[in-house]
Amino acid sequence: MIDLPLEYEAQKSEIDTAIHQVLAKGDFIKGQAVIEFEKSFGEYLNVSSVVSCANGTDALQIALMSLGIGREDEVILPAFSYAAAIEMVLLLGAKPVLVDVDPIYFQIQTEELSKLINSKTKAIIAVHLYGQSADIAVIAEIAEKNNLFLIEDCAQSIGATFTGKHLGTFGDIACTSFFPTKNLGCYGDGGALFTNNIELASRARMVASHGQQKKYDHQILGINSRLDTLQAAILNVKLTYLQATIDKKISIAGIYHSLLQNLEDIIIPEEFSGIKHSWHQYTIKIKNGRRDELKAYLLAKGVTSMIHYPKVLNEHPAFKYIEGEFPVSRALTQEILCLPIHPGLTNEDIVYICDAIKSFYVA
Repeated sequence: MIDLPLEYEAQKSEIDTAIHQVLAKGDFIKGQAVIEFEKSFGEYLNVSSVVSCANGTDALQIALMSLGIGREDEVILPAFSYAAAIEMVLLLGAKPVLVDVDPIYFQIQTEELSKLINSKTKAIIAVHLYGQSADIAVIAEIAEKNNLFLIEDCAQSIGATFTGKHLGTFGDIACTSFFPTKNLGCYGDGGALFTNNIELASRARMVASHGQQKKYDHQILGINSRLDTLQAAILNVKLTYLQATIDKKISIAGIYHSLLQNLEDIIIPEEFSGIKHSWHQYTIKIKNGRRDELKAYLLAKGVTSMIHYPKVLNEHPAFKYIEGEFPVSRALTQEILCLPIHPGLTNEDIVYICDAIKSFYVA
């Protein structure tokens, strides 16, 4: 699915230099590279404030805590997503309210949002899945109309834009992850929040640092979550390659489109109008209930594929008490398959993958 050693070899000289500079300086916690990365990342996104942290899940927790989300509050989020957001809502004592997603773009159904809003609703978490955009303009309008906070989960969508603006800049605050497989990934765990609300950014920074602005002066309840200086140094290098990475993935997606578009049993992904997709994942839908067969067949041909995600959130034992039926999400768990899409793929690799898919249907 991804070739991290190959990526490292291409950037080895710069990354090794950055790492050795940190080792020589010894500023392993909140070092200069962290300050530089927050500044550079903010300039890339065109936001006023970036608050780095230990991982993307912490970023979600910090965002919720900074907005004062807690007991008796309700937070709306998609039923088809990774578990991190629902975990953080529950850990803070709030109630997650799940909403189904649409069958084409896999994003939260905006037409269902207003039906779920009541006096206890405090926030919406819009997850931009697979590098695609949720219908963020409409979601932002609904949030503003109902005086709700809007958190954008950009863990899979860094580099994607909607109407020319980076995703993550439409709501109150956004969260991301620098997990190694992301378009902008470090060599371990890492995460960040970003916002144009300076006061909110200041509060998020306090939450991430034990609730303190200065040492031993704890103003609010906080946690301990910080980006390692070594990881920040790596991210400083990789940020300079981010656009080239996305451009290559756009090119790969285009080849997949052209080779798979006429297959009767395959539905290729579509791009939401006005978006520049960042293609964290290339996700196809398999008709006729043969997804698992195809996955096994591809593996036998040497092609790895992934199912993101195999269960609706309330089908997991940990969340099974959460109410709701989500037919689109349920169908997607049986249909979706993510194909390899990373800059190390050659045109020959992509042709091989597509030929293997075609051969499955004629075998």
